[in-house]
Amino acid sequence: MNSLKQYADLPIRLTVGFHLIYGTQDNVFSWDRMLEFRDFLELFGAPFPLISAIVSVYAQFICGILFILGWKVRWAGAVMIFNFIVAILLVHTKDPYPNIYPAISMLAGSLFMLLNGSGYLSLDAVMNKKGSHS
Repeated sequence: MNSLKQYADLPIRLTVGFHLIYGTQDNVFSWDRMLEFRDFLELFGAPFPLISAIVSVYAQFICGILFILGWKVRWAGAVMIFNFIVAILLVHTKDPYPNIYPAISMLAGSLFMLLNGSGYLSLDAVMNKKGSHS
């Protein structure tokens, strides 16, 4: 069973990465949806709501891709930890647990990525092998 440990990050990377992309793709591909998100953030007192919306959406979308590829996952994890701490504190503090759970899951997955990095089946692993032969 220990030989499978090198693949332990894969289900987390794929699940968290997919959820990040799925949850933001409508904002990435539709300006109207981005403006709806801006309005949502404005209701919660986010500073510079349009800039905050754009930064959060694109950070999640790009980090989702990075998680799936297994490239720069520690960096992406750090970015997402910041994003989801802000989201929880800004939007979800009064939510019931079922509503906050997705944000907590994304925070936990991002923390795992920061601490664990990418595993065996990752672009990081491929690039590190190429770098070690030069």
